[in-house]
Amino acid sequence: MALTFDPFREMDRLASQLIGATTTSTRAPRWMPMDLYRSGDHFVMNVDLPGVDPGSIDLQVDGNTLTVRAERTLHPEDAQWLAQERPAGTFMRQLNLGDGLDIDNIHASYEHGVLSLTIPVAEQAKPRRIAVDVKKDGASEAVGGAPLQGEVTAG
Repeated sequence: MALTFDPFREMDRLASQLIGATTTSTRAPRWMPMDLYRSGDHFVMNVDLPGVDPGSIDLQVDGNTLTVRAERTLHPEDAQWLAQERPAGTFMRQLNLGDGLDIDNIHASYEHGVLSLTIPVAEQAKPRRIAVDVKKDGASEAVGGAPLQGEVTAG
């Protein structure tokens, strides 16, 4: 498995942020919604960050942990607010990356309030076909279909 996801850990994190949101200041890290899927030989992560200054987005990989951090500020701070439903402050999301990913070639872009990350699968983790040598009357014949990139033969 290339990416690990623990639904119970996510539920605990969400619950603590919802409960803590009423008792903490606006400077506490908040949760950000995301979509994550695999498309061919890479994973795509889309994170909703509407109203975030692109210069405040900070992406870090430490070991197998990807951290996404961003900040949204409200303008102006001296305003007399009539309604304030959009949270401000620091937003943070961490994702544990499994083995078999090419973390040196992660690509990130930010457009229309969505941060998109493309995380390629490492070459050694890509599926490949293994040819099987069948011996008949002292002669060897390979079976197993057309070779794939990085084919490994067994003899």
